[in-house]
Amino acid sequence: MFALIDCNNFYASCERVFSPKLNGKAVVVLSNNDGCVIARSNEAKALGVEMGAPFFKERERLEKNGVEVFSSNYELYSDMSRRVMGTLALFSGEIEVYSIDEAFLRLTLAPDRLRDHATEIRATVKQWTGIPVCVGIATTKVLAKLSNRFAKKNAGTGGTHFQAAPTEEFLSRFDVEDVWGVGGRWGERLNAGGIKTAWQLHEANQSWIRAEFGVVLLRIVYELRGVSCLSLEEVAQDKKGIVSSRSFSRSVTDIDELRQAVRDYLSTAAEKLRSQASVAGRVQVHILTARHGDKPKYSNAAEGELDEPTDDTATLIRRAMPLLDAIYREGFEYRKAGVYLTSISPASLIQRDLFGVPIEKSEKQKTLMAVMDQLNRNGRRVHFGDAGRKGWTMKRGRRSQSFTTDWKDLLSV
Repeated sequence: MFALIDCNNFYASCERVFSPKLNGKAVVVLSNNDGCVIARSNEAKALGVEMGAPFFKERERLEKNGVEVFSSNYELYSDMSRRVMGTLALFSGEIEVYSIDEAFLRLTLAPDRLRDHATEIRATVKQWTGIPVCVGIATTKVLAKLSNRFAKKNAGTGGTHFQAAPTEEFLSRFDVEDVWGVGGRWGERLNAGGIKTAWQLHEANQSWIRAEFGVVLLRIVYELRGVSCLSLEEVAQDKKGIVSSRSFSRSVTDIDELRQAVRDYLSTAAEKLRSQASVAGRVQVHILTARHGDKPKYSNAAEGELDEPTDDTATLIRRAMPLLDAIYREGFEYRKAGVYLTSISPASLIQRDLFGVPIEKSEKQKTLMAVMDQLNRNGRRVHFGDAGRKGWTMKRGRRSQSFTTDWKDLLSV
């Protein structure tokens, strides 16, 4: 059996954990630079606030209805996710963290114990982390997804649902687009072929499905029929490319500020690289102006190879700066910059260059990077040179405190 645990309105729920006065109130969370709505509490949904709605268009209505509005607090959300996933791991030795607010568990309990087990999971996560979740259990991952959706959309379930078999009554409740892995594009084609519900997909001719859509959708059909084809991915796959890029809170024209931003983004990308014990062989830098408006448009990117694959932040910065200088043009108002690390491979498999960085210096670099990463994990951001964030950084004027990741923001009782 598979269980899919999904946090309810995760970002909004994180804001409520440390501010109980928000319970029962409409809450929304905004995207980077406070651009648009990316999370809504149930109360905000009831007011008709749409996902992705631009904040500047919704601001007056939100204020009129007393909606609490927050900037994204990614540090808080990441740490709360870690706490939720750690709690879930106690209920099964096999867990797949699917996203920041979702995880699959493999359960081996007898069927008559699964409903109580789901209730226990939900209660424990709520008690230990403050985050409400819904639990869906079924024989396959695709069915567990639908079971979770049913639990979330129907108040009478108490936030949990166990679907022992893929019945017509159950699957007919869902549009075919609601099936995990189908999506809008396949949904349109399936609708054109007369398949509009999950049950109709369950009953579809498998030869036709394979001929028209391929083996991926055929696996989904088998999953709907209760045949498990998608296993748990207990170990996250290492990334083959790492991007660090953000829009600026204001226009940037000075190359020194762009250098500062690129250093900052490379520090973040290199930290992600080290977290998966990998090294990068190539680095790309890109800059661009706003895509809309009447001002001159410009975008460009440059990529370069490193003398030796590395995870050292200083080395990556030294390689990236000439790339930025090569693509920078005066007279433009830049609104975004970023870096992209590629040619990524495990650090343990790299053959050292005989004429490269001396081993002693390399070991000192590793020690320095390890200390930096530890300090950063503890909430003390360490930057290279002048890479500390300045006025161009992402606008988050409504951000809540970093309640769990910064000593100065700890709640006092």
